[in-house]
Amino acid sequence: MSIKILLLEDDLLFGETLADLLEEEGYEVLHYPNGQDALDATYDTKFDIYLLDINVPLIDGVSLLGDLRSAQDETPAIFLTSHKEKEMLHRGFISGCDDFLTKPFDNAELLFRIQALMKRTRIKEAECIGELCHDKLHKCIYYNKTVLELSKKEYELLALLMNHVNSPVPKELIYEELWTTADGGGSDGAIRVYINRLKQLLPTMCIENIRGIGYKLVS
Repeated sequence: MSIKILLLEDDLLFGETLADLLEEEGYEVLHYPNGQDALDATYDTKFDIYLLDINVPLIDGVSLLGDLRSAQDETPAIFLTSHKEKEMLHRGFISGCDDFLTKPFDNAELLFRIQALMKRTRIKEAECIGELCHDKLHKCIYYNKTVLELSKKEYELLALLMNHVNSPVPKELIYEELWTTADGGGSDGAIRVYINRLKQLLPTMCIENIRGIGYKLVS
């Protein structure tokens, strides 16, 4: 699942340039030129991160973020602004921002900050078993703070094992969760392939073969 970014920027050319940069990195970007449109968008769309200019029409970035935080919206936010005054920086952090970048900024620095902020946020929100963390909202699993590159069935199998940690997961349940009738059903051989792949990805975790029953993830 791609990370969805709300970009609030009234300089249309600069905003389009930023949107192009982020989309090339695999992010999904929705760009708004004023605070009211951005606020309206948050009612219909769940964003993963906000990139907010401050001096924009209708609702400024600081007020917008303050309103969102008052509504219990904890989406990570970075201000992108030409302001350098300490008072404005203070207002920004009081309103609930997580980071600040002063224009002009290096594009690589913006990307690094987005990556760092998303990693901190997702791991914080995830359900963890030792070094293994499951972010159910974004359907990804971390190992040692790094997202595992999993196929759909590998993800579903590992999530199932995590949901039943320290308890045997019967093969029948694995079949029900991973395959539909339209798929033609699974096989013991296919399950073994996925289990072996997970064992390679999780060298410090133990996945036991419970003979005649299924598999168990041991914490």
